[in-house]
Amino acid sequence: MKTKLAIVKIGGNVIENPGELQQFLKLFAQLEGHKILVHGGGKGATQLGEKLGLETKMVDGRRITDAETLKVITMVYAGLTNKNIVAQLQAGHCNAIGLSGADANMISAQKRPVKELDYGFVGDVKTVNTKTISKFLKMDLTPVFCAMTHDKEGQLLNTNADTIAAEIAIQMSTFYHTALYYCFEKKGVLRDMENEDSVIEQIDHRSLAQYLDDGSITGGMIPKVNNCFYALERGVEKVCIGNTSMLSKSNEKFTTLIY
Repeated sequence: MKTKLAIVKIGGNVIENPGELQQFLKLFAQLEGHKILVHGGGKGATQLGEKLGLETKMVDGRRITDAETLKVITMVYAGLTNKNIVAQLQAGHCNAIGLSGADANMISAQKRPVKELDYGFVGDVKTVNTKTISKFLKMDLTPVFCAMTHDKEGQLLNTNADTIAAEIAIQMSTFYHTALYYCFEKKGVLRDMENEDSVIEQIDHRSLAQYLDDGSITGGMIPKVNNCFYALERGVEKVCIGNTSMLSKSNEKFTTLIY
């Protein structure tokens, strides 16, 4: 019989706010049952790169990752950010283990092909090592994945954290009842970006088309929502978007995606 598994992706703006991060990790640690955390590093990598004299190149919200930028990302994502999160979870009595996709061959990827744009050392997920992840979960360990994968030929790759979370949830759905949570600074998907309380509580395929048509869902929220439906279509049972209160039993609103 399948047991429940929560996969939670935490956004960069929460990571950069010590108070919000602490509150999030407290709630995450208190989640009952098996759970997995996925994070990026966002501004931390940008700030360190600037201190080292590296120019940050972004296209449509995606980072161009050259060789020097990859070094910075590795230091921030797999190093400082990941271990800081793990240490705080340990303080909350959550036995976390920090991982990149290269560790124990957890997540392999292929370097994104060069088409109109060369993203550099950016990877698209190919495989998720569900067997080893399940072993960790059965040992009551909580995996904490940073947004890095590898190509099985010795190359680390920067990989979108939203995508990693979705792919883990999809692959683990064979063995668990999986729920996927995208946790960021907003209360959910908003009808009006100027109104924090204009949360769209439910979105299905039909209403998504309407919200895209009338401009309610725009910009970076479009790929995030598309990623949610991608997961639902492939076996994930529940997908939600909201802020840290989404993980509590409060009455705060958040967005649930329905297949």
